Amino acid sequence: MELTTARFLCPVGKPPNLPFPPYSSPARPAVALAVAAAAAASAASSSDDSHHPRRPSLAQALQSETLKTLEWSSVCRQLSSFASTSMGLAAARDAEVPIGETPAASRRLLDQTAAAVLAAESRRWDLSGIEDVSAVVESARKGELLTIGEICAVRRMLSAARKVGEELEATAAAAGGGRDSFGRYAPLLKILYDCDFCTDLQRKIEYCIDCNLSIILDRASEDLEIIRSERKSNMEKLDSLLKEVSAHVFRAGGIDKPLITTRRSRLCVGIRASHRYLLSDGVVLSVSSSGATYFMEPKEAVELNNMEVRLSNAEREEEIAILSLLTSEIADAGIQIKHILDRVLEIDLAFARASYAQWIDGVCPTLSSDHSDGSCDAEAVRLVDIENIRHPLLLEPSLGHPTDVAASNSMDFANVNNSRRGLSSRDNSGVSSDFPVPVDMKIERGTKVVVISGPNTGGKTASMKTLGLAALMSKAGMYLPAKGSPRIPWFDLILADIGDHQSLEQNLSTFSGHISRICKILDVASAESLVLIDEIGSGTDPSEGVALSASILQYLKNRIHLAVVTTHYADLTLLKKKDAQFENAAMEFSLQTLEPTYRILWGSTGDSNALNIAKSIGFDGEIIERAKQWVERLRPERQQERKGLLYQSLLEERDRLKAQAEKAASLHVEVMNLYQEILHEAEDIDNRLKALMAKEMHHAQEERKATEMQIQAVVEEFENNLEDASPDQLNSLVRKCESLIASILEAHQPGELDFPDRSDDALFVPQYGEQVHVKGLGNKLATVEETGDDDTVLVQFGKVRVRVNKNDVRAVANSRRSRASSSISQLRRKSENNNEELQNQVEGNKDEGSLYGPLLQTSKNTVDLRGMRVEEAALELDMAISSRGSYSVIFIIHGMGTGAVKERVLEILKNHPRVAKYEQESPLNYGCTVAYIN
Repeated sequence: MELTTARFLCPVGKPPNLPFPPYSSPARPAVALAVAAAAAASAASSSDDSHHPRRPSLAQALQSETLKTLEWSSVCRQLSSFASTSMGLAAARDAEVPIGETPAASRRLLDQTAAAVLAAESRRWDLSGIEDVSAVVESARKGELLTIGEICAVRRMLSAARKVGEELEATAAAAGGGRDSFGRYAPLLKILYDCDFCTDLQRKIEYCIDCNLSIILDRASEDLEIIRSERKSNMEKLDSLLKEVSAHVFRAGGIDKPLITTRRSRLCVGIRASHRYLLSDGVVLSVSSSGATYFMEPKEAVELNNMEVRLSNAEREEEIAILSLLTSEIADAGIQIKHILDRVLEIDLAFARASYAQWIDGVCPTLSSDHSDGSCDAEAVRLVDIENIRHPLLLEPSLGHPTDVAASNSMDFANVNNSRRGLSSRDNSGVSSDFPVPVDMKIERGTKVVVISGPNTGGKTASMKTLGLAALMSKAGMYLPAKGSPRIPWFDLILADIGDHQSLEQNLSTFSGHISRICKILDVASAESLVLIDEIGSGTDPSEGVALSASILQYLKNRIHLAVVTTHYADLTLLKKKDAQFENAAMEFSLQTLEPTYRILWGSTGDSNALNIAKSIGFDGEIIERAKQWVERLRPERQQERKGLLYQSLLEERDRLKAQAEKAASLHVEVMNLYQEILHEAEDIDNRLKALMAKEMHHAQEERKATEMQIQAVVEEFENNLEDASPDQLNSLVRKCESLIASILEAHQPGELDFPDRSDDALFVPQYGEQVHVKGLGNKLATVEETGDDDTVLVQFGKVRVRVNKNDVRAVANSRRSRASSSISQLRRKSENNNEELQNQVEGNKDEGSLYGPLLQTSKNTVDLRGMRVEEAALELDMAISSRGSYSVIFIIHGMGTGAVKERVLEILKNHPRVAKYEQESPLNYGCTVAYIN
C-alpha cells in the first residue's frame, strides 16, 4: 500500500496548533543584539589571532604525554562528576573536553564558564533530560527502520534542547539590566542562538505518535484511520459471534464455562472432545495436551477471522510506512540534530566547569597577551601572577569527592568551601600544618627561564606541575583554585619532561631517556610554548650535566615563551647574574624541624640540605661527619655556610616581625571592638536610664499597694482577736503582729542606693571582686577585676571591661540594713509594753549573726530564670546579685527541667564574692534556691 508525502502530513481541515519557532520572533531584540554583539566581538578577536597549522604528529605525541604526566585525565575525572548529560560525562571522563586552540577560543570558553556561574546563582540547571541520539540518527542515515521509542527519543531531545535555550533567555531577561544583562549571558545564548531545532520534525512526530503511550495515532494517515475503523467493526462482529457460540456450547454441556481464546492467530472457542459434534462444520485449530479439549473455529467465524488477519497486516504495513517516513525525515535532519547535540554538549560542559569552579572555590584567570607579535598588556607587571594556588588533585581530599558533592543536587558550594578548604595554617616554626599548601607564582615580565632549586621532597616538582595544570585549565576555560585575580599567558604547547624515562626495551638509561625527550621538545617548541623540565641534567657526571643544562637553557631562552626547570646544580642559579632573562626560585626549608615548608621563595636560591635530611632519616653519625669533611674540601672558603647562616637569620627575623605584626593587628582589632562596644553602651545609656526609672516607679507603686494590703490584713486579724484575748495572749498577739509587720516592711524595702560622703570617697580603696559604682558608666554597678599600683582600676560592666580612674569609683552604701533597723525601731515605739522584749530579741539575733530578717518571698526579692538559656540566666542572676543591698535574701526560681540552669546557678552562688551562703530547694519548695547576700 503506497503512502504519499501529502497523505503523511497534516490532513486538510485538521492542522495542528503549531508553536512559533524559537529565536526568530521579532519581539526579542535584546537577545538578538546581545548575541550579535558577542558574535562580532568573537569574530574580531578571531581575526587577530594567527592561524595555527596542523601540528606534526611528534608535537601531538609530546602534548599527549605531557597531559598524562600532569594527570590531566584525573582533573577531567573531577570535572565529569558535574556533567548532566551522558555526552558531557563521556567527554570529561575520556579527557576529551575542549582546549582552546587559540587565545580567542580559550577566552570564549572562560566567558562561557563565567556566564554559567552567573546563571547558576539563580537556579539549578539540569540537562540530564537531553538524550544522546547520535546512534539513532546514524541508524536512520544507514536506512535502518527506527522504532517508536527511538523516534520519540529524538523528539524529546529536540524539545529539551529548545527548552534550555528558552530558559537561558528567560533567566537573562529576569536578571534585569536590559542589554547589559543579556550581554553577560550572551556567551551561553550564542551557543544555541543559530541552532535549527527542527520544529517541523517535532510537530510531525507529535502529530503521528503518542510518545507517552508509545503508539501511532489514527490521524497519522487517512488509510491508517480507515483500516483501524474497519478492524474495530470486524472485531466487534467476531467477538459477538464467538460469545454466542461459546454460550451455546456451555448450555449444551460441552464446556465447564464459556471459553474464547486465540490459536494460530485466530479467535476460536473451547469445547470438549466428546461434544465436538456441536460444531460439526467448525475447523479444529488446536487440541489440548490431554486431548480432552478441542479449540475450534466456527464456520461463521472463518471469514471474519480472515478479515481480521488482512486488516491487521494492512495496519502493520501502514505503521511501517509511517515509521519509514519519520525515519527518513530524521535522516534528512541528521546534520542539524548532530549540530544541536554538539551545542548541548558545549553548554553542559560550561555548566560543569561552573560547578567545578564553585566546588574548588575557584577564580577566573586572565589570559595575558605577551607574544612574539609585540603586543603586551601594559597594565600587567608580571608575566605570571597567581596567588595562593593549590594543586587541584591534592585539594580534593579537603573538599570531599566530587561525585559525593554532585550527588547532593546542590550547586551552591560557596557557603561551605571556606570551612572545608581551610587556608594553610602554620605553626611557630613556619611549617605548614595541612595540605595542600598554597603557593604563589610570581614571574616578572621579560623572564624566559625560571630555575627552581631546593631540597628533595620540598615541592619543586609539585609546584611545577601546578603551573602546568594552571596553564591547561585556563586554556580549557576552567577556573583556578587560587585567590585574587590570577594572570597567566596563553601557551600553544605545554611540554613537560617529568619523571624517569628509563627504558630497557629501547636501551635508554635514565639520562638517555631525559635527553631524548628534551631533544624532541626542542624540535617542536615554539615562541608561545611552555616547557617544564624536572631535574635537568641529572643522571650523569655533575660537571658535564651542568654544562649541558646551561647550554640547553640558553638555547630555550631565545626560542620559547617560558621555561621552568628544577635542579640541584648551584651553578645553574648563577645564570641570573649574567642574563636578566633568567630568574631563580627556591623551595623553603626549615632547619629547625628539618622539614620543607613547600613555599616558593622567588628570587632566592635554595640548598639541597642532603646531609641534614640524611641525618634526620637516621644515617650513622660517622657517615654524616665524613660527608661533611668532603663538603669542606669542596668548599674551602666556606662561603656557602656563611650564606646559609645569613639566610637563616633573615628568615628568623622575618618570622619575628611577622609575629609582631600579627599580634599588633590582633590587639588593634580587640581595642576597636571594645571601643565600639563602649560607644554603643554610652549612646544607649540615657534611654536605658529612663526606661529603668519608669519600670522601677511602676514596681514601687505595686509594692506600696501590696505592702498596704498586707499590713491592713495583719491589723484586721489583730482587731478580730483582740476582744477574746487574755492579758498573756495579748502580749503574744502584739509580738506576733509586730514581727509580721517588720517582715513585711523588710521584704518590701526598695533598696535605695546612698553614696558615701566625699570624705569617704578619698579613703575608699576598691578590692578585687567588689561591687562599685562607676561615674563614667552613669553610676552603674560594676565588678572590680584588677587593682594596680597606679591610680587606675580595671572593672567589668556586663561584657565590657574598661580601666577607669580610682577617683571615679564609689563604694556601695549599706542603706538596706539601716532602713530595716529604722522600721523595727518604729514598731518598737508603737508597742511600749513589748519594747524591752523586742529589743532583746533583735540584739540576740544579731549576736547569732542572723541579720537577714524573716524569709518572706515577694516579687521584689525573687528572680525567675525559667525558660531562659544558661548564659542568659547567668547574666540575669549576676545582675540581680549586684543590685541587691547588703544582708538581703534572694529567692532564685530555676525550676527542674534538665538541670542545666540549676547547675549554673549553684556554680555562680558558690563562687560569687557577695553570696554569704545559700540553701538549696526543700521538699516543700522544689525548683527554688535561697541565697543570702553579705
